[in-house]
Amino acid sequence: MLRSKEIPDCFYPNKPILICPNQPTPKHSLYLSNLDDQKFLRFSIKYLYAFKKSVSLDALKSSLSRVLVDYYPLAGRLRTSLEDDQKLEVDCNAEGAVFAEAFLDFTIDDFLEISEKPNRSWRKLLYKVEADSFCDIPPLVIQVSSLRCGGMILCTAINHCLCDGIGTAQFLHAWAHVTAKPDCRKIVAPIHTRHVLKQDTSRKSFFTNSAFSQTTRNDDAVPLPNLIQFLQSQTLLPVSLTFTPSHVLRLKRQCVPSLKCTTFEVLAAHTWRSWVKSLNLSPSRNIKLLFSVNIRKKLNPEITEGFYGNGFVLGCAETTVKELVDANLNRGVKLVQQAKSSLTNDYIMSIVDSLEDKSVKPDLSTSLLISQWSKLGLEEVDFGEGKALHMGPLTSDVYCLFLPVIGDSDAVRVLVSMPENVVESFDYNMKEFCHNGNATMCEGGENQVLM
Repeated sequence: MLRSKEIPDCFYPNKPILICPNQPTPKHSLYLSNLDDQKFLRFSIKYLYAFKKSVSLDALKSSLSRVLVDYYPLAGRLRTSLEDDQKLEVDCNAEGAVFAEAFLDFTIDDFLEISEKPNRSWRKLLYKVEADSFCDIPPLVIQVSSLRCGGMILCTAINHCLCDGIGTAQFLHAWAHVTAKPDCRKIVAPIHTRHVLKQDTSRKSFFTNSAFSQTTRNDDAVPLPNLIQFLQSQTLLPVSLTFTPSHVLRLKRQCVPSLKCTTFEVLAAHTWRSWVKSLNLSPSRNIKLLFSVNIRKKLNPEITEGFYGNGFVLGCAETTVKELVDANLNRGVKLVQQAKSSLTNDYIMSIVDSLEDKSVKPDLSTSLLISQWSKLGLEEVDFGEGKALHMGPLTSDVYCLFLPVIGDSDAVRVLVSMPENVVESFDYNMKEFCHNGNATMCEGGENQVLM
C-alpha cells in the first residue's frame, strides 16, 4: 500500500520542445464560430491516460508531427480578431505543439491504487506553460511521463475553443492510429471550417433559452446569490461513483412502464436531484441542470463527419428545488427529455446567432453542469501497446463529468467535487436507490475521499 496518495515530482531530462507539422501547411486565419468563441470555453480540456507499457518517445513525436499536418490549427496560436477585439481566431502559423518528456519514480500499479479520484498533485503530470494570457498558451500541450515499471502516463491539454469532446477524441484517435500503424493512413479527414455555424443576420431569432443569461450594466440591480461561486469558495473534495449496467437498470425501473429513458437521461436526473438535495437549498429557489448536447446530426443539413470544432449546445432543465426533490425520479427525467427535444435546427441556430453578443453567456449561477465523456470513445485510444488502464480528467471541479469505465462500456463513472461538509450527504443520496435492496455499488475503495 502507498503511504501517500501524492504523485512524486517529475524529473525533466530536457526542456519541452515544439512539435511542428512535418510538411508545409496552409497559412491563414481560422474563423471560430460563436459556439467555439464562448468565454466560458476559454480553457483547455485536460486528459490523463495511464498505460501499462510505454510507447517510444521518438515514435510519438514523429507521429504527432505527421498528424499535425492534418490538424494544423492545433499547431497554430489563438489571437484576438483584428475586426472584433471580443472575438478570437486561430493564426495557423505552424508554430507547433508543446511536447514535454518526464520521468516519474512511480509504477502503473502505484497510480492505479490512487486513480479513482484526482488530487492536486496530479497537476504536475502536465507541463505548465508560463503565459501572460490565455491566447499565449499553445492550443496543444502534451506531457509523456515514463514510469519506473516501463509504463507511461500521457497528459494532454487541448484548447476547448478549437475542439469539443468529440473533436478531441477524433484527434487523439488519429494521433494514436498514425503512431500504431504509420503505414496506414485510414483516418477520418478533419473538417476545419466553422462557417456552417456562422451568424446569419437574416435569420429570425427567437432566442429565449434559459441555459443562458445576459450581463447588464444596471448598477441598481441586486444580483441573485451565485451558487457556483459559493461552491468554489468552499473546501472541495472529489466524489467518484461508478454505476454499473445493473445500477442503471435499477434506476430506470423507477420510471417504467410510464416513461422510457436513456442511461444519460436517468443518470443525469438522478445526479441533479441528489446534488440539489445534498446542498440543502431553499425550496423556492429556481435550479437548473445544464448538459452538453451534440448538434452534429440535429442540424439540417447535418454537419459533415470529421468536424472537430465545438458542435454542441447546452440543454437546460429547470424547476424549483421543492418540485425536483419532492417529486419522484420521473419528474427530473421528463425535464431532461424536454430540454433535449426542444433543440431543433432553428432553435440551435438561434442560439448561435444570439451568442454574437458576448454579454450572453451560460447561466452557471444556479446550475449543475454535466459533461458526458462516457460515449466519446476516449478510453479506446491505443498507441500500439494496448489501451489505457486508466482514462479520465487531470482535475476535478464543481462541474460534473460522466466518465467511461475501463473494461465495461455500459458502465458510467460520475465525478464531481462537492463541499467537504456535504460529501457524505451527496454520497448517500446517490446510493439511496439501492439502500433497501441487494444492490451494492462503488466497491473497491471508491467511497474513500482523497485529501
